Amino acid sequence: MSHNNLYELWCEKAVDDKDLSAELKTINGNDEEIYERFYRTLEFGTAGLRGIIGAGTNRMNIYVVRQATQGLADYVLNKYGKGAVAISHDSRIKADLFMIEAARVLAANGIKVYITSELQPTPVLSYLVRHFKCQAGIMITASHNPAAYNGYKAYGEDGCQMTDVAAGAVYDAIQNIDMFDGVKLADFDEALNSGIIEYVDNSVYEQYLDDVKSRQVAKDVCKDADLSVVYTPLNGTGNKLVRKVLADIGVEKVSIVKEQELPDGNFTTCPSPNPEMKEALKLGLELCEKEQPDLLLATDPDADRVGIAVKDYDGSYRLLTGNETGAMLTEFILRSRTEAGTLPVDPIIVKTIVTTKLINAICNKYNAQLKDVLTGFKYIGEVILNLEKVNEEERFVFGFEESYGYLSGSYVRDKDAVVASMLICEMAAYYKKQGKTLAMVMDEMYAEYGYYKNTTLNFGFSGAAGMQKMADIMNALRENAPKEFASYKVVKIADYKESKEIDLITGEEKVIDLPKSNVLSYSLEGEHACIIRPSGTEPKIKLYITAVGKDATDAQAITDKLADSAKVFLS
Repeated sequence: MSHNNLYELWCEKAVDDKDLSAELKTINGNDEEIYERFYRTLEFGTAGLRGIIGAGTNRMNIYVVRQATQGLADYVLNKYGKGAVAISHDSRIKADLFMIEAARVLAANGIKVYITSELQPTPVLSYLVRHFKCQAGIMITASHNPAAYNGYKAYGEDGCQMTDVAAGAVYDAIQNIDMFDGVKLADFDEALNSGIIEYVDNSVYEQYLDDVKSRQVAKDVCKDADLSVVYTPLNGTGNKLVRKVLADIGVEKVSIVKEQELPDGNFTTCPSPNPEMKEALKLGLELCEKEQPDLLLATDPDADRVGIAVKDYDGSYRLLTGNETGAMLTEFILRSRTEAGTLPVDPIIVKTIVTTKLINAICNKYNAQLKDVLTGFKYIGEVILNLEKVNEEERFVFGFEESYGYLSGSYVRDKDAVVASMLICEMAAYYKKQGKTLAMVMDEMYAEYGYYKNTTLNFGFSGAAGMQKMADIMNALRENAPKEFASYKVVKIADYKESKEIDLITGEEKVIDLPKSNVLSYSLEGEHACIIRPSGTEPKIKLYITAVGKDATDAQAITDKLADSAKVFLS
C-alpha cells in the first residue's frame, strides 16, 4: 500500500486518539510529511520499537503499540499455551497510555498482566518478569533519546531483552496482524476488576531494593565516610529508588537538582536526558559548584544508566566516561571482594566488544575471566543465564558497557543504575577514607595499566534518505576495506556480520563465535582500534576509537588523527 493510501486509511480509522487525528489533518496535502510518517513501519527487533511520537506507521502511537502487543501475545500463546506479562513505563510522553493499551491487548488475549501503579526504572521491569515468573515483559521507554521519542522494549522470560530468535518470531507474528481490525482489546477497568490485570504490590519493590543492597562489597563503608553527593534523576524514574538505597547504606548528604527532580517527559532542562552529555549535566554541575560534593550522580529517564562527575585536583568537576567508571568499578569490586574473601572461584567479568581494553589488564591482575560480547546488555544477560543453568551464577561478578550501563549480581538481567549508584558511592567512600578522590584513583589506574583513551563519535542520518545512506556506508566499507586510519596500518579486520576475523599480517582467518551483528572492527598498529556500527535504536552510525598513549595529551592527539581519518569513510 502506498504512503498516500496508508494516510487515507489512518484518517478514516485512527480515531481513538484525538492528538493523532489532529496531526493527520495538519499534514493533509503535504506529501513530504505524509511520506516521512508512512514510508515504512517501525521495525520490531531485539531492542523492541523506538521512534518519534506521532501519527503513522513510522511513529510511536497507540496503534503501533497495540499491533506489537498483539504480536507479542500471539508469540506467548503459541510458545507457552498461556502466559503472564509484566509491564512498566518511564516518564516519557504518553508512556502511561501506551502501558495501559498494551495491558488491554494482553488481557483480551487471556494473558495475565502485572502493571506498575507509577513509573519505574527499566531494571525493575526486568526484576518483575522474573519475580512473577512471566513469559515476557514490556517496558515503555526511549531511554535517553530526546523528548520527541518513545519506545517499547520487549523482554523474555529470563528478564533479558528479547534475543534475535524471539524478536524475529514476534516480528513475524506482527506482520500477520491488521493494525486496526486484527487487534483484540479489553476494557481496562473490567480487566482490572476481574484480576487478569493486577497492580504490583509495593512489597515487591522492597524485595528488589533488598537484592540491590545484597550486592554491597564494602558494607557500612558509607556510614562514617561523610560522603556528599549531588544527584539528578533527569526528570525520570530514578528519584525514589536511588535516594532510598543511598539513604539505606548511609549516604546522608544528598542534594537534588530540583529542576530535574520530578518526572517530566518534556525534558525542558536539556536537549536530551542523556548522562553521557555534558549539556544534560549542566544544572547538576552548577549545583556542584555551590555544594562542593564528592561526586555528581545522574541517572537517565528509565534509570538503567548512570553518569558521574568527580571533584578534580583544582576543585572543579571532571566528567568521567562510561569506560572510566566501569574500569574503576571493576577494580574496586575485585579488590574489595578479594580483601573480604568473598570473590568466587574463577570469577567472571563481562564487557561488550566496544568497551575499553583496560579491563583486560585489570582482569589479568585479579585472575578473573573476561568475556567479550556484542553490544547490547542482553548479551551480558545471556552470560548470566548460561551460568544459572549450571548453578554457577555467583561467578558473575560484574558486567558493563561503555554507554554507562552497569550490573552486579543476577537478580535482574539488564543494566541497573540503582545498584550502580550504590556501588559508585561505596567506591567513593572507600577511597575517601584513604584520602583519595575518584579523580586520583582513575589517574593511578592509568599510571599502572597505561593510558587507554576511548572515544565514541556519532554520525546522524535522518529520514528515509538517511537510512539508505547508513546502509551504503557499511556496504562500501565491506567492499573496499580501509588499509589504514591516519598513519596507522590496519592489522586485523573483524566483520561480525560475516562472523569472520582476518589477520592481515599472517593471513589467518578465524570464525567469530558470536551472534551476527552489523559491526566492523579494525585493529591498528600500536594497539589502537576503530569500530564502526549502526545504532540499533537511533538513526546514526557510531564510531568507537581506542587510542593508547603515553599520557592524556598523547592519547588525545592520536584520537584526533584517527577521528579525522575515519570521518572520510562516514561522510
